[in-house]
Amino acid sequence: MSNKTSVKSTALEQRVSLSRDGVSPWMMQVVTRYGLLLLCVVLTLVFSLTTPSFASMLTLQAILASKSKIALLALAATIPMIVGKIDLNVGFGIVLWHILAITLQVQYGFSWEIAIVIVLIISALYGLLNGILVALADIDSFVATLGSGTVLYAVALWHSGGRQIVGDLPDAFIAIDHAEIFGIPVAAFYVVVVAVCLWLLTEHTPMGRCMYAVGGNPAAARLNGIPVNLYVMGSFIASSVLTGFCGVLIASEQGVGQASVGMDYLLPALVGAFLGSTTIRPGRVNVWGTVVGICILAIGIAGIQQFGGAFWVEPLFNGATLLLSITLAGYAQRRRMANQKAVQRRQTTGSAQPAQLSTPSDANHVVKS
Repeated sequence: MSNKTSVKSTALEQRVSLSRDGVSPWMMQVVTRYGLLLLCVVLTLVFSLTTPSFASMLTLQAILASKSKIALLALAATIPMIVGKIDLNVGFGIVLWHILAITLQVQYGFSWEIAIVIVLIISALYGLLNGILVALADIDSFVATLGSGTVLYAVALWHSGGRQIVGDLPDAFIAIDHAEIFGIPVAAFYVVVVAVCLWLLTEHTPMGRCMYAVGGNPAAARLNGIPVNLYVMGSFIASSVLTGFCGVLIASEQGVGQASVGMDYLLPALVGAFLGSTTIRPGRVNVWGTVVGICILAIGIAGIQQFGGAFWVEPLFNGATLLLSITLAGYAQRRRMANQKAVQRRQTTGSAQPAQLSTPSDANHVVKS
């Protein structure tokens, strides 16, 4: 199966160096890897100094409450990107999932616990369908998820009849999103838990190394016995379940089901995931990079809005950041590939040992380590 998408990841990558003559390589590595994180700090200081109300607990609570769902969706999009695929259903899926979470309680009389379980099960089955389309039917992931997502959106319209779904929801269900811990919205803690779990899985387990191997070179991964199709399908299932959970949070937050909710989440979620591949580990999709990417969006948009930015500022900022993030991600990948080729040239001359996953035997060694 050919790797059709432009999203690439590697099991082991060379450090991306942007160093130039007269500039310390160490300093350039710091700027390359942690530049966006430093930019978050700088933006926070600038907005705090220019707009005193920005540096307040109220602003922090508003940012965490409004951007936590986007952060979860960005992490959901990150999972398929690690195996070299794109899942657009992080935007389409929550349209139906949040409606379903409400109608199961209001119209069909299920308890809120059972309603959540049903939503998560259906979202998992839907993710399996997307995985089959991509892995077994060999359809490009962008086309497959765009087509299935459009169908899912149509199902949401049919299920809701194009109307708002309103009803009395249990207080326990509402508390899933509205609760606070030490004054911090509980949704922010969901993001931390999911991010830590994904980080541990992708960076510190053989499964994570296999995922990066599949994303970096699926042919080499398959030759080394890695079940590529299973990893691709599993990534779509995990992404869809996390999207389903986010749909539940949106239902808890709004208390109303409507098909107009959801699509506004797609672009910023993808922006965060793409932007994340340019930091922490440039040229490689990674969990903490995605979190930093969402922080950039959240701080930037909140600061501009407090400056009096118009209602169209947020989509403009998201679109411009997406273009910038894709450009930076592509440049980081080209630098990484150039570093890989340089190592291979040194290898042929006997001046250095290879440090890049470039052959099936290398992939086998990485997966088993």
